[in-house]
Amino acid sequence: MAFPKFSGYLRENGRVGVRNHVIILPVDDLSNAAAEAVANNIKGTLALPHPYGRLQFGADLELHFRTLIGTGTNPNVAAVVVIGIEPGWTQRVVDGIAASGKPVQGFAIELNGDINTIASASRTAQKYVQWATELRRTEHPLEALWVSTKCGESDTTSGCGANPTVGNTFDKLYDNGNTLLFGETSEITGGENIVAARARTPEIGEKFLKTWNAYNDFIVANKTNDLSESQPTKGNIAGGLTTIEEKALGNIQKIGKRCKVDGVLEPAETPTGKGLWFMDSSSAAAEMVTLAAAGGFAVHLFPTGQGNVIGNPILPVLKITANPRTVRTMGEHIDHDVSGLLQRELTLDQAGDQLIDLIVRTANGRFTAAEALGHREFVLTKLYRSA
Repeated sequence: MAFPKFSGYLRENGRVGVRNHVIILPVDDLSNAAAEAVANNIKGTLALPHPYGRLQFGADLELHFRTLIGTGTNPNVAAVVVIGIEPGWTQRVVDGIAASGKPVQGFAIELNGDINTIASASRTAQKYVQWATELRRTEHPLEALWVSTKCGESDTTSGCGANPTVGNTFDKLYDNGNTLLFGETSEITGGENIVAARARTPEIGEKFLKTWNAYNDFIVANKTNDLSESQPTKGNIAGGLTTIEEKALGNIQKIGKRCKVDGVLEPAETPTGKGLWFMDSSSAAAEMVTLAAAGGFAVHLFPTGQGNVIGNPILPVLKITANPRTVRTMGEHIDHDVSGLLQRELTLDQAGDQLIDLIVRTANGRFTAAEALGHREFVLTKLYRSA
């Protein structure tokens, strides 16, 4: 099929965004108040408070920096004001974002205090907002759009309708040359060999299985024999999914029939080429979507069964459901109703084509339901206890 072009913001590093945010990014929990004060002072900015960034170490600290830097370099972000309690870590985040060519400036609270920091950061934020609001969208081929997916509150309609709709869309976008992402390491349990068999090379398949096995090793190391009451969740069970294997087989529908797995990423890591990438990630909705945003993705597809309200501050989240009850009871959260699939009023190709049209409209500026309702869940993944 011939894909339409979309209008987006061409960034300094060649990536194309679909939103134009100026964000106030705290490095640590102690800087949240200052970041939110700046966002209150300067209209058109967006603070991203979070609870971490003090006494982290090792891989946990590296993930923290990778997530913050990736968030700042996401193509949906025009400019960044970074605020941290001390100058060293603040500058590390600034330098990481600056490597993308994006406007960014950092402010440290130590030896300055909140009031002076807020004043200085507010002045910079005002300049960034006035600059960003003069940027204009330009036309780009659809292959320039990076699209991620994760499902949530799955039920029997997920694997039969909403997830295959995403899979149909992914197959078409994959053939078109788009960069795509899936993850949710624990929710592939029972279907891991199916995913590994879809790897483009044996080496990629081995890396995927190593990543998946590491998760299970973590479970065993913590003397937990299974994922009871976590995988599947009580909501999944209420929706008819009684085992993690059933959930996994439905989950895998999101990567379609033709897509190959072209690479395996660490959490918040950015792909190095086109194709379908697997990111090692939590199955918690807000965590995985945050990691996808940090990985550089510009639009997110979120199929749901029982209904989920997840959004993200910088990554538009499109919700798809095939459950007619969810459409009735939580319709304000649903962007794409594919319940017609189960009622034989809609074909899978039609559902996928409609979703692509919705992706393009969203890329062109249409708010998702989550954006309209103000859902801005920004949740960092943490690996260890703090030191």
